[in-house]
Amino acid sequence: MTDTATAAPADEAPAPYDLTLTLAGIRKHGPCEGGWRKLLAHLGKTRADDDPLTIVTVYASNGFDDALWCLRAMPDDRLSRHFQAWCAEQLLPIFEAERPDDARVRYQIAMLRNDVATREERAAARAAAWAAAWAAASDAASDAASDAAMDAARDAQERQFRRMIGLDQ
Repeated sequence: MTDTATAAPADEAPAPYDLTLTLAGIRKHGPCEGGWRKLLAHLGKTRADDDPLTIVTVYASNGFDDALWCLRAMPDDRLSRHFQAWCAEQLLPIFEAERPDDARVRYQIAMLRNDVATREERAAARAAAWAAAWAAASDAASDAASDAAMDAARDAQERQFRRMIGLDQ
């Protein structure tokens, strides 16, 4: 297994991701106790250290939810941002069908993919997209169909994440 994987939309050149993180970095973010103990047991360790491990190892040990949570502990935030952009792109047609003149979500996706944007630029775009998403969500009804759509979206997210970290091609 390598420490990098590539993933990018078809119209972009692949970008290698640094998939390494450390237990110390994860611990700094306050993981849930059950997930933390599970990861330590998988690694045969009893406490945090600075030895490198990969997000692939976290995924293999603890599954999708904990691997996504651990993205915050990775020194390179590109995998996290690009995955967020991919997730938002899956819903963009629905959002734009309801709000065709609202470009805030599309702009946020572009900012997530922009590896040279500043934190301030990303924060401003995120705040605007969040406001747009909440406005659209308040118009949507919650029912069995939306629950099924959420389950399908979750499955698609996990498949994409596995591709981005090099487990599936």
